[in-house]
Amino acid sequence: MTNSPAPDAHDRVVLAVSLVPAGRVASYGDIGRLTRVGPRQVGAILRDTDAEVPWWRILGHDGVLVPLARARPHWDAEGIEVRPDGRGCRIRAHRADLAELATEYLLAAAA
Repeated sequence: MTNSPAPDAHDRVVLAVSLVPAGRVASYGDIGRLTRVGPRQVGAILRDTDAEVPWWRILGHDGVLVPLARARPHWDAEGIEVRPDGRGCRIRAHRADLAELATEYLLAAAA
């Protein structure tokens, strides 16, 4: 038995991630709660997807992003500041408005 996400989990995660505004971030858990997918599955979906989604906007609950080096050009372009320790961003300073994201997700998912 595999522990793969439900068939439509991929589409739900890709939709939610695509709605995170430029210059803002969300955690794997934020996206997971929104899409009813576990945070680790969110990460696996983003790692394995061929879809063009802004994966660099999704990070750990503590603001850490691996691989930050790959994300850095995107962050620089969007104004997401790297923390002094160089491991991620201050998530509270850059987190998307989760209520607004939920509303946009529900509207887009219903379309």
